[in-house]
Amino acid sequence: MSNKLLLEVVTPDRLVVSTEADVVVCPGVEGQFGVLFGHVPFLSALEIGEMYYRDAGKTEYLAVSGGFAEVTGSKITVVAEAAEFGREIDVERAKRARERAEKRLAMARTEAIDWARAEAALRRAMVRLKVASR
Repeated sequence: MSNKLLLEVVTPDRLVVSTEADVVVCPGVEGQFGVLFGHVPFLSALEIGEMYYRDAGKTEYLAVSGGFAEVTGSKITVVAEAAEFGREIDVERAKRARERAEKRLAMARTEAIDWARAEAALRRAMVRLKVASR
């Protein structure tokens, strides 16, 4: 019997990953949480953030943009609005997105902008750049 979790990360567009893992760590709305095989079942909303999983000493990082994680004793399913491995991230595009979001937030002092949307765009860009650098 395997003491590994089955991890599945899905987005509206694709199955990002389906693999076994020793541990999975996700950015929950109430803080980061880790899951091991045999964890008590629960459901959590996810924040924009970095998630990772480890299997046989190798760690893989993903940038996720919100969604949910469902945990059972032997499986964790992440349904995210967007999820990508660092190797999939277009770093130049993420840098441009960060710059646009920073400019928008700076304009907030003089113009009416959608603050929450600009802040979320900045957080997504920063997470993507962090994951891409790993």
